[in-house]
Amino acid sequence: MRTTRYGAGLLALALTLTACGGAGESDGGGQQAADSAVGVTKDTVVIGTHQPLTGPAAPGYSKISVGARAVYQAINDGGGINGRKIDYKVEDDGYNPTKTVEVVKKLVLQDKVFAVVGGLGTPTHSKVVDYLNSEGVPDLLVSSGALAWDNPQKAPMTFGYQVDYTREGKIQGQYVKDTFAGKKVGYFTQNDDVGRDTQAGLDQFVKDQVVVRQGYDSANTDVTPQLSALKAAGAEVVVCACIPAFTALSILAAAKIGYKPQFVVSSIGADPATLSGLLQDFAKRGGASVSSGQLLAGLIGTGYLPDVAQTSDPWIAYFKGLHDKYIPKEPFTNTVLFGMVQAYTFGQALKAAGPDPTRQKVVDAMSSGALKGPGLTPFGFSKDSHAGYTGAYVFKINPDVTTAVIQPPAVTDRGTGAITPYSGERATPEQVNLVSK
Repeated sequence: MRTTRYGAGLLALALTLTACGGAGESDGGGQQAADSAVGVTKDTVVIGTHQPLTGPAAPGYSKISVGARAVYQAINDGGGINGRKIDYKVEDDGYNPTKTVEVVKKLVLQDKVFAVVGGLGTPTHSKVVDYLNSEGVPDLLVSSGALAWDNPQKAPMTFGYQVDYTREGKIQGQYVKDTFAGKKVGYFTQNDDVGRDTQAGLDQFVKDQVVVRQGYDSANTDVTPQLSALKAAGAEVVVCACIPAFTALSILAAAKIGYKPQFVVSSIGADPATLSGLLQDFAKRGGASVSSGQLLAGLIGTGYLPDVAQTSDPWIAYFKGLHDKYIPKEPFTNTVLFGMVQAYTFGQALKAAGPDPTRQKVVDAMSSGALKGPGLTPFGFSKDSHAGYTGAYVFKINPDVTTAVIQPPAVTDRGTGAITPYSGERATPEQVNLVSK
């Protein structure tokens, strides 16, 4: 039986989360030579990342680096990439932009990393992009869908990874327009580029249906006022561009006030296993118990990687084998998979950079358009585009917290171009042949 003591639970959570809180040679003008081999020895390549191991984004996201490390361990056990093992340094920035600047400078100046891989967060990573590019440090596979990472002219060293928020917003917007025609729509988004870029895509399709727009700041976990405003405006569909903790908080806040909209959640916060755990944990902190299945049933999300429950998918089977060998005690979630695929993709780029890798060679490998892998839509990487995955599919969460695809993968651009179905063939793990189990 579900209890309703959400108010105390959200307050307790707010208190808990609040408590968490250039290397190489320069060309003389502050721009480091891009062909530097800083971080590379005869047997090691040093890379680093900033991750929210504590703070408001830690619930869920702290496991991304766990998945990535498992893949790097597998690579190292197999002899490394071109004979070099990967030394993976993870710095906790607490999802705090000021701390991000501090830890990234440590990675560059003290640890002398070859590259920063998978730096997480829109508000956090935006504070270090200019620095990394001015230092000539490859800034690869950023864990955020902001459009800012796809700017080869201004940030030639920076590459995205996940589908950008505008492409994803377009796909969500078209789905909402087609499926919920005439319904009142509300937006609930993070108050930064996550929200702005998402709304730019959504507005192409459902702007006339929108009755209210609400935002949140990750430092404030009380979202009841925003959900109350969405309810008061009569929003029947709520599009939530939220990190996992705030997706869960939104669902709990809605339940507290007796509000039952159709949630449509971006890929950044729609992993069923992660959400299920967060709902249980957050409710327990307030002395309540909930049924994750009841709260999540019917939630609509978007994704670009295969779901971990799709055990017949060759890539899921492949990564599950690595998971079982290296991190068997960790739940095999889509969040863990995110980190595993990210690490695997970097491994491909490093391999393509050849036996004598330089920073410029790995950037050229990223730009080659040759990187393949698990995604259900293709990367946008080229010399003119540093966009990551270029589309998404739509799924619904079942009462048993499994998922069902309700719209197959589609691709689009970051502008006003058409959304088109995508059915291209993926490379298999055997064809890529990066890590043997």
